[in-house]
Parts: sequence; C-alpha cells; structure tokens
Amino acid sequence: MTRECLSPAPGPGALLSGSVLAEAAVVFAVVLSIHATVWDRYSWCAVALAVQAFYVQYKWDRLLQQGSAVFQFRMSANSGLLPASMVMPLLGLVMKERCQTAGNPFFERFGIVVAATGMAVALFSSVLALGITRPVPTNTCVILGLAGGVIIYIMKHSLSVGEVIEVLEVLLIFVYLNMILLYLLPRCFTPGEALLVLGGISFVLNQLIKRSLTLVESQGDPVDFFLLVVVVGMVLMGIFFSTLFVFMDSGTWASSIFFHLMTCVLSLGVVLPWLHRLIRRNPLLWLLQFLFQTDTRIYLLAYWSLLATLACLVVLYQNAKRSSSESKKHQAPTIARKYFHLIVVATYIPGIIFDRPLLYVAATVCLAVFIFLEYVRYFRIKPLGHTLRSFLSLFLDERDSGPLILTHIYLLLGMSLPIWLIPRPCTQKGSLGGARALVPYAGVLAVGVGDTVASIFGSTMGEIRWPGTKKTFEGTMTSIFAQIISVALILIFDSGVDLNYSYTWILGSISTVSLLEAYTTQIDNLLLPLYLLILLMA
Repeated sequence: MTRECLSPAPGPGALLSGSVLAEAAVVFAVVLSIHATVWDRYSWCAVALAVQAFYVQYKWDRLLQQGSAVFQFRMSANSGLLPASMVMPLLGLVMKERCQTAGNPFFERFGIVVAATGMAVALFSSVLALGITRPVPTNTCVILGLAGGVIIYIMKHSLSVGEVIEVLEVLLIFVYLNMILLYLLPRCFTPGEALLVLGGISFVLNQLIKRSLTLVESQGDPVDFFLLVVVVGMVLMGIFFSTLFVFMDSGTWASSIFFHLMTCVLSLGVVLPWLHRLIRRNPLLWLLQFLFQTDTRIYLLAYWSLLATLACLVVLYQNAKRSSSESKKHQAPTIARKYFHLIVVATYIPGIIFDRPLLYVAATVCLAVFIFLEYVRYFRIKPLGHTLRSFLSLFLDERDSGPLILTHIYLLLGMSLPIWLIPRPCTQKGSLGGARALVPYAGVLAVGVGDTVASIFGSTMGEIRWPGTKKTFEGTMTSIFAQIISVALILIFDSGVDLNYSYTWILGSISTVSLLEAYTTQIDNLLLPLYLLILLMA
C-alpha cells in the first residue's frame, strides 16, 4: 500500500521513469539469482524473456499514456509487464529444481510445463503490445523475435507433444479470457496484473479440464481438486452472470431472486457433481469430515470465527465513524486498513504451525465467499448489495479504480498462494530445509508483516523518499527489520523450521522483495509473496 511523506511528490514523468527503472533492476536481480542457482537452458530462456519484457514494457507504458491500448487498463500505475511476465517462468524453474532434487520426475516435468506456459503467455502479451503500437518499433520487434526464437527453439526440443499441446491450450484459454474479462471489467487491471491473474486462471482451468478427462489417472489429493473446482466455478459463474445482466436490470428483487436461485443451481448442479467426479465421494460429507476431523481443527475453526467477527466489527466501527464525520468523502486511514493485515497474520500463523491442510481448505472457502460477496456488491443483489457497496467504499484506494473491488481478494490470494503452490509431492520425504522452510510463511512475511510495517512507519515517520517514488527509506528499512524479527519468532514457535545457516540468502531475499515493494506500482499484495516464495524456494 502507498506510504507518503510530507514533502511534495515528484512529477508524473519522473515518478514513472524512476520507479520503472528501479523496479526493473530489482526484477533482473531476482532473475539472475535464480539463473545462477538453476543454470540450465530453461534459466537462459528466463533471462531472454526478461530482456524482451523490459523493452516491450516501455511500449505498453506509452500505449497507456496515449490511451491507445485495446482495452481500458488501470491508469494509476505503469504496465507492470516485466515483473508479471517473470512470475510463472521463475516459479516453474524453482519447482522443477526442487522436484528434481527430490527425485520426483512427474512434478519435475510439471514445473517445466509451468515455466513454458508462463513464457508463452508473456510472449503473447508482448506481441499484442507491439502489434498495436504505431509506428511499429523495429528494434524492439527484433529483440522480441530473437528472444522468442530462442525460447521456442529450446522448448521445442525439451517438451513432448502432449506438453506442447497443453501449453497451447492454456494460451488459447488465456486469449479468450483476455477478450471477455478485460471487456467486462475495464480499469480493474494493468496489463501486467491481467497477465498474472488471467494467466493463472487459464492454467488452473486447463488443469481441471485435463484431470477431469483423464479420471483414471487422477489420483491427486482431494484438497487440490477442491481448490481447482472452486476457482474455476467462481470465475465461470461471474462470466455467466455478467453476460446475463447485460440483458436485465440486476438491481431489482426479481433479478436478485433469480441470482440466488441460479447460484444454487450452478453450485448443486455443476460444481458439486464436478467435484464428486474428481474425488469420488460426496463433496459435502467429505468437507464436513475434513473440517471436524480432530480437536485441533475445531479449536482453529473457533479461533478463526472470532477473528472474522473482529474484522466485521472493524468495518462497522469505521463506517460508524464515517456516519458521524462531517466529510462526505471520509476514507479509512492507512492504519485502519492495515488492521486487516494484522488479523490475517493472526489467522495464518496458527494454521501454518498446527494444520496446513486445514488452512489450505479454509483459505479456499474464504476465497469463494469473498468472490461471491463481490458479485453481490457489483451486481447490487438484494438484500446485501447496496450495504456492501457502502461499507467497502470506505476502504477504497487508488488501485480500486475499476468496477470491482479486489484489494481484499488480492490480500487473501497473497497470503494463500505460498500454501497452495508448495509442491507437496516433492517434500514428503522430509520437511523443507534451509530457506525453503520459510516458503509457507512467504505471504505472512511479505504482506502481513513487511507491507504493513512499511506502510505504517512510512506514512507516519517517513521523510526520505526513494528516488522516483512516493515510498520512503524509513518504511523499507523498518519493513526489513520487522521481517527479520518475524523469522526469529518463527524459529522459536515452529519446531519444524530449520534454516540450516541459510541466513544470508534469507536476508537477501527479504531485502530484495522489500525494495520491490518500494518501487512497484502493481498490486503488492499479490506480487510480493510470489517473488519471496520464488527466492525462498531457490
């Protein structure tokens, strides 16, 4: 989140060029660190991808400034193409390396497919940007052609026919989702955020289709299938209702009743049978048995219910303050918004320590609830639609410039992705060692602690700005210090964490991600945990 000091902000041109160059330098530092750790043909592809993304990013920025982009993107940030382009490829590389070390060839190949898919999606976004740029930037096209040629050549000789088809399937889904969602949701994403979010959804959707069609071979964990079905089901439900309410007023009681009925029909008639086919048991009975399987889970659920009640009370209290305020445009202060970060930290840490599978499932359920409530707010579904609009408008910032309010969903995703993305089949022979032991805590450290402390201290005590940005040196330093203290506390309270003297790498990873937080204009709740996860996994 934004943290400002009292001196005047730099002009838009200086802010853009300075922050973009510094952000690019941080991303290249991460890419080169992973390249030095992995050092194979795939890591060379990642370097080539980063170089072309750096050049194309400026073309995207120019398109946004001129208003020449095909879709309406969020205007309060740069395109963010470089940091977003590297997430999936780097994640695939570190996953491949980890599973290769663990002797799991299936998930080693899966990591390669993830990396190849991320590169294909990023190259498509680059081609799209250059295709609509006038005049055509010849030098950038040459760089894109060289990088794309190297990547395609290496992947052609590394992937099987089935894996190539899988990459192309994801790319096709990504193209269609771009056309549909960016048209329906103007100003909700930057090009980089669209690449990251829609690329992830496309990959999840393709995985679900693949596993549904190869049911005999699908012997995965039910919690994984639960996540896939929930994510895809909620996205398809949103597309369905968005199309439907083009032809009818969503704010009437008749439309609201129809919305609730169709939600029940889609849930009971599509989502639950789909999940039943994958896990081969009654989904509702499985979920109830899973949630109340042990006393520890019952205690955790009760504790989380109290925290959820506390979060609701914070919302009600802030809205009561707005009602009594004379200003009609009263907004919750930065510190008030960070209360939710602290509540989420208090939620996730006990779950990581005592029962990670329960946290995995609970986070999935919360994601479904958050998305459903956003549908209710967005479509003004009675009886809660207008109430949610009023309550949530208090916590808006400049990044919620589109019709959707996504900040709280990004916060949940940032905290949950390190839990969801851990390659568990590659860690069953023992707990993660060294810096990898902190991978489940990546969201807690980067967003729950680092971003919160940086925002609070930067906005209250910050005086020295980082060049070309509104963020402050004091905020970044206190963020790094707070994360180091948190790592020490994790060592004390989580007996499963053994860092094996990898303190230098941990300090470097935390510092790098904190610098990225200082310079990025993208959604930090989503981007920072992913980069910290990648560095810790390496």
